Amino acid sequence: MPNEPALFETDIQSLQLLHRGKVRDIYVIDDEYLLLIQTDRLSAFDVILPTAVPGKGKLLTALSVFWFNKLEHIIPNHLTGILPESVVSAAEREQVAGRAFVVKRLKPLPIEAIVRGYIAGSGWKDYQKEGTICDIKLPEGLQEAEKLPDGAIFSPSTKAKTDAHDENIPFASVITQLGKTLAEKIREKSIRLYTESANYAASRNIIIADTKFEFGLDNEGQLFLIDEVLTPDSSRFWPARQYVVGKNPPSYDKQFIRDWLEGQVWDKKAPAPTIPPEILNQTRKKYQEALRLLTE
Repeated sequence: MPNEPALFETDIQSLQLLHRGKVRDIYVIDDEYLLLIQTDRLSAFDVILPTAVPGKGKLLTALSVFWFNKLEHIIPNHLTGILPESVVSAAEREQVAGRAFVVKRLKPLPIEAIVRGYIAGSGWKDYQKEGTICDIKLPEGLQEAEKLPDGAIFSPSTKAKTDAHDENIPFASVITQLGKTLAEKIREKSIRLYTESANYAASRNIIIADTKFEFGLDNEGQLFLIDEVLTPDSSRFWPARQYVVGKNPPSYDKQFIRDWLEGQVWDKKAPAPTIPPEILNQTRKKYQEALRLLTE
């Protein structure tokens, strides 16, 4: 994997391109199924970076499959088990091998279902200003990276388009968009998914500080877990042995690249700076280590 070229963008001519997101390229198979390909693209601050991380898409795919299988007793997911190589031409199989899913074609919900067990990132910034996260009042005197004393909280955000920024929203906004019953179900499932995965990760000496889930509905209104799940792209993973309350710990996720970008002269709008090879290599190693610790 370290020597393979990065796949920045796919070119599947045998299927119709539906959407090219920050990381995933999505193609239409038919009315029931989609082909979802994890490229090696990387986004930070909601901007697609110009430099890809070789092999990252395969690492995300392997870790997502692990979690989808581990958590399917909580909620069904969009995986079908259909081999991605079987839905493209022979010449295109290399683009999907090890980095794609054939998934159910569902209606994605327009929110990011974020769960926080620790106070970090944008949550820490909001807390410093208001003492709240997504209108949830938190105790005074919390420190950066501290575990939330009353348990994990559901702190949803908008789902931004490419090059736009997600914004934290109160739970009342989710109710307005989706209705009370569905909003409460998403909150309950999200917290349960986080709690179970965080407990497992803790047994592997990884702290999952926070994570993002995405959900979709089928034609009957059944709720499914979709997209990716509990990867370094969608979660904040901290090594338990290096965790100290009061400062942002080193991480197994793309926070490493975010920290590098914070040190650059950049307005956090496209185009982003080119990432040096040594930063890309260290990032890939962090993703590989997270996969190894969680799945072996």
